[in-house]
Amino acid sequence: MTQTEKALRLKTDEAWMDFALDEAKKAWRLSPPNPSVGAVIVKDGRLIGAGSTQQTGGPHAEIMALRDAEARGENVEGATVYVTLEPCSHWGRTPPCALALIQAKVARVVAATGDPNPKVCGRGLRMLEEAGVEVELGVREKEAKEVNVSFLARMTRGTPWVRVKTAVTLDGRTALPDGRSKWITGEAARADVQLWRGRSGAVVTGAGTVRADDPQMNVRLEDQIRQPLRVVVDPRLETSPQARILHSPGGRVLFVSAEEHRERRDALEAAGAEVLRIPHPEIPGRVDLARLMVELARREVNEVHVEAGPRLTGAFIEAGLADELLVYMAPCLFGAGLPPAVIKEPQSPGEALRWHIHSLAPIGGDIRILLRR
Repeated sequence: MTQTEKALRLKTDEAWMDFALDEAKKAWRLSPPNPSVGAVIVKDGRLIGAGSTQQTGGPHAEIMALRDAEARGENVEGATVYVTLEPCSHWGRTPPCALALIQAKVARVVAATGDPNPKVCGRGLRMLEEAGVEVELGVREKEAKEVNVSFLARMTRGTPWVRVKTAVTLDGRTALPDGRSKWITGEAARADVQLWRGRSGAVVTGAGTVRADDPQMNVRLEDQIRQPLRVVVDPRLETSPQARILHSPGGRVLFVSAEEHRERRDALEAAGAEVLRIPHPEIPGRVDLARLMVELARREVNEVHVEAGPRLTGAFIEAGLADELLVYMAPCLFGAGLPPAVIKEPQSPGEALRWHIHSLAPIGGDIRILLRR
């Protein structure tokens, strides 16, 4: 193959992989704890099948694409499959996707990125190659890793991807001095937050927020099938068993404490909550947030969405646990009020905690800023 032919083939591969990436994004709120994967099948320059990962225990993207092709009356033998993550090779809740592609007699598989899951980790690609299927790896790799940034974080470092959300005024206030904050942002921004909650495996808040706002911390989207675990960081278990979070529709509720209070624990458990004690080894009365993240990863949580008050928000940031900040900025001024995070003041501007803007978008009358470390 000449250099020109290689360049043309890469351009074609990238174009079809873009379709697969769009399929993968459809699974963000459905697939966790599995990765969000998209697959398209192409033959003779035509898309003949497409699919994305279904709910846990359901078909993976490759199987959905094969079924789609069959439903269209298409023959996949000799086709090329574009998939955003290496096909699995192990028997789990579903059979191996690599085996299904081999049995379908596809000629070529183009994968955007490998799967670091120890159960896969190159085995899927090797299985395909050993069966005579041509394999290409690395097409649109950066984009594919972004789609599954949370799953890849859990697989490679053993902790979830942590996003801290806040809403601020132009002068950086999250509430008036008396604590009132409803509503800083508009309806469109609040609806957008539901989408971010919906793709998360756990939504974390603090006892102060529960006492002040009595939130439900659930996902209020009509098409939401999977509800995230709701986690309340409550060092002294001071939350009332009557709190709405315990009696509203949504995912299970986990209280995390630092101190042992048997009667309060029993009352929360009687209300349906799970209570877990994770004290900080060096700071009395504080929850060890780092150990909490390890525990959530053990429960197969890929992505943690934090919506909390200034102290817990600051604790996540200062502990180096926040991978990204999701900031909604409203075009208004308070003049005084609460900050988004309580953190140690720098000695100089050069010592400030600095982040870079990953994306910026208008949401209704507000601005959404996503920042990364």
